[in-house]
Amino acid sequence: MSKNGPLALCFNALVIGFMLAPLVVVCLVAFTPENTLSIPTTDFSLRWFKAVFAHPDFMTSFWNSVWLALAAASVSTCVAIPAGLAITRYQFAGRDALNALFLSPLIVPHLVLGVAILRLFSLIGATGSFFWLVLAHVVVVTPYVLRLVLAASAGMDRSCEQAALSLGASQSAVFRRVTLPMILPGVTGGWLLAFINSFDEVTMSIFVTSPATVTLPVRMYMYATESIDPLMAAVSALMVALTGGVMILLDRLYGLDKILVGSK
Repeated sequence: MSKNGPLALCFNALVIGFMLAPLVVVCLVAFTPENTLSIPTTDFSLRWFKAVFAHPDFMTSFWNSVWLALAAASVSTCVAIPAGLAITRYQFAGRDALNALFLSPLIVPHLVLGVAILRLFSLIGATGSFFWLVLAHVVVVTPYVLRLVLAASAGMDRSCEQAALSLGASQSAVFRRVTLPMILPGVTGGWLLAFINSFDEVTMSIFVTSPATVTLPVRMYMYATESIDPLMAAVSALMVALTGGVMILLDRLYGLDKILVGSK
């Protein structure tokens, strides 16, 4: 163990460096004052960040992504809480099948989901609506909330609920004042994970967005097919900062170590 310790540490450091290097390079390029993708060596500039905020298409797509992520995360949380409690607490026919159905988007490629949802929306005439785009994202992000709700509810001590019921509290009061506060860390962590995944989703969104509901990742993809300049690096740096901020908040509220253990 002592002989392999330094080698394992060096290997882990190389893997982490390899994964973080592209993000670091993109964030550095975002501060270049030049018109081309280049790492600034003598001067740093906020020119391209100002260009992002002055670009109407990117700002519209940003707010589309924010509202979409908020709606999708909230709806998926409302679905995952009763589903998670039912799966962990009750034995009923089709329980395992229901659990597998809710978690299936984790193993189905988003490209396949995008084509399938596009075909479904075309058949029912539901294309081009923000409402249907939210539902499509709910399908993708609900498993993230459900896994944390399952972990939180499975490890919950139900004696507090039984004590509240014995003292005359109603089922709704027990849920609001006992059950929900006890699983709130898992619910909050799942909501934040759903928000991040919905905000960053691009593969499936390409198939179901319309010109009026283009999200920021889709806008970036469309812009990159036409031209690549430091504006893309600035948008990417802002997305990295937003995602990193949400992950820090998630760690403060719940703990990333608990989330990783609970999602397994």
